[in-house]
Amino acid sequence: MSRVDGARLVLRLARGHQVSPDAQTPHTVIHSGPHRELRRYGTDEDLATARAAGRPPVLLVPPLAVSARCYDLGPGQSVVAGLLASGRVPYVVDFGEVTRADKDMGFGDYFDDIVPQAIGRVVGDFYGDAHHGESTEGVGDAPVDVVAWSLGGTIALLTAAAHPDLPIRSITAIGTPLDYDALPLYPLVKKVMKPLGGTPVTAAIRALGGIPAPLVRIAYRGTAWQRELKKPGYIMRNAHDTEALARMQVIDRFQNSMPGYAGEVSRQMWENFVYRGELATGVVDFDGRSVDLTAIGVPIQLFGSHRDAITSWQAARHGVELFADSPHVHFTTVETSHLGLIAGDVAARETWPRVDEFLDSLDG
Repeated sequence: MSRVDGARLVLRLARGHQVSPDAQTPHTVIHSGPHRELRRYGTDEDLATARAAGRPPVLLVPPLAVSARCYDLGPGQSVVAGLLASGRVPYVVDFGEVTRADKDMGFGDYFDDIVPQAIGRVVGDFYGDAHHGESTEGVGDAPVDVVAWSLGGTIALLTAAAHPDLPIRSITAIGTPLDYDALPLYPLVKKVMKPLGGTPVTAAIRALGGIPAPLVRIAYRGTAWQRELKKPGYIMRNAHDTEALARMQVIDRFQNSMPGYAGEVSRQMWENFVYRGELATGVVDFDGRSVDLTAIGVPIQLFGSHRDAITSWQAARHGVELFADSPHVHFTTVETSHLGLIAGDVAARETWPRVDEFLDSLDG
């Protein structure tokens, strides 16, 4: 292909031309509601097979300000497809779009309400009439494994800590930051704000009603600026490789679909996680609602990467110390990007098999 033809292709793709259609893994909507749609992936046959094999369901909890499609980006980049291939039935709770109208939503809305409800619905759907409904009382014999990426892992861990009665069998947190002092720039921002008590940041968050979606998308692209700069050359080099271009567009669609952060969530992230560093200590005080992460009593699996530009390896590995009293804590290093920890060739080759091995060990 000539440079002129290559440049034309770059322009066509920039204007929205799609190399291949957006493909999703077949799924069934179990419940639909604001910020809590629950989907079960796979067929009825997949469900029957997992039940017969005694393989508990897996609930995938997405990060905040990220589309739940992160778990089903496309062929070869789908966590749910990987779990189905291993004989497990995955469910995804979708938090949906967050707007200024949701400015009062805080972490408690997720770990006290939305995720516990999702677990109850997973139990009712997977285990049948004996455990039907939204309540999780008395369902210790109906376990659910929770797998989550990035801030989704934070929500999953907070849920388990706040509600030890939930039938959570295990938690897998992939690329989840557990020490914000170990993240790039945050210590500097914290130091600069300390003489002012952190109030300017809090005031700005409240004025904005959160962090708008456009800012979230710009910030995410900024962490992968090298990819953005190299994209035109990549397109020209792979002009005849439809599969390669389709994978690139899957990532682009994902980045363009990111919602924003709710105002209260943003404030709590700044005050509790960054400024006061409570997450790293294990005890987080959400305006009088105290949650002790060190009390989690289920097996935990953690993943981190030295190449992750969003969650440093040190921030993810801090969980080994934080959850020292858990029955089992295992940390795995997978050298790839933040998104690469759950989607793409490296994830399919290293992350997904390790998750499956961990869950298999609990099955026995």
